[in-house]
Amino acid sequence: MQQVGAQSFANAQPVDPRQFPVVIPRSSRALVKANHVWVLHRQLIVRIAGAVLALLVIVGAFQARDAIASAGLTVYRFVQGEFAEVGFGIDAIEITGQTLTSDRDIITLLTVGTGNSTLTFDAQKAQARLEWLRAVESATVRKVYPNKVIVSVVEKVPVVRWRIGDTTWLIDESGKKIGTDIASYTDLPLVIGEGAADDAVAMVRLFARHEMLGDNLAALSRIGDRRWDLIYRNGLRVQVPESGVAQALDRLEMYQQDYALLDRDVTVIDLRVPGLVTLKPGEIAAAQIAEASGKKSAKKPAFAAIDAPPATGAPAAGAAPIPVVPVTRTQ
Repeated sequence: MQQVGAQSFANAQPVDPRQFPVVIPRSSRALVKANHVWVLHRQLIVRIAGAVLALLVIVGAFQARDAIASAGLTVYRFVQGEFAEVGFGIDAIEITGQTLTSDRDIITLLTVGTGNSTLTFDAQKAQARLEWLRAVESATVRKVYPNKVIVSVVEKVPVVRWRIGDTTWLIDESGKKIGTDIASYTDLPLVIGEGAADDAVAMVRLFARHEMLGDNLAALSRIGDRRWDLIYRNGLRVQVPESGVAQALDRLEMYQQDYALLDRDVTVIDLRVPGLVTLKPGEIAAAQIAEASGKKSAKKPAFAAIDAPPATGAPAAGAAPIPVVPVTRTQ
């Protein structure tokens, strides 16, 4: 220990003990430190507390989900019933514009999750659901208070009938099925065969340019998903090439105009070879050909080939007639 000499005491000054700082207890020191932590990290502490609280709320809601759902359903049914009792229940649905779409399908989509009151009925959602139907191009749904819903439907326009198997579908201009065939559309062109719907619209439009070839046409048959055959009601089949369809139809129309070829006793007209028309005669025509050539008519009818006429469309004067049935063209 160091001894304090008399000289040190000689320089000492009197001091009031009350001026000395008060000693802080240990518990108070902990409070001071906590206060410093709050000041320095207040935002972090608030975020952590909020996250914990949100987690507790989510967990509690999950545990009580069944009770909440049941209570909500009860309130919804109560409100619906109250609205219906005071005259706002949906008592009438008016639908216009539907031909291919059944009323049952429309009503089903209207009433899904929309309630039975005009006050709670969501017309926009119902309208969007109606446009899911394959035949519907657009739809308008309006509420007429107190108790009526009006639906106006615009359907897609069918342009072709497509028979596949035992079902005949109606096809729109994009080649999509929009409904099954009904009596109102029997005047539309009929295509048959696998894959016929893919190119049906283009073929029908091309064929429409040749009105003379459309008389008594029964169907357009898709062959191997590559080309078409024209099938007429009298049993005649016209085989069209895979490419050069327009030129083949032009030739066929020229022969029909000059020789009425489609009205002759012919069972097959083959246009698949450019510049050549091959014919399969019927029984009467085969007998006539056999008689003209000095052969017995009992033989099986054979194919006969004729050269395509000049590009102008008119055979030269004195040209030989089509060998199926003798024909003389008047100049």
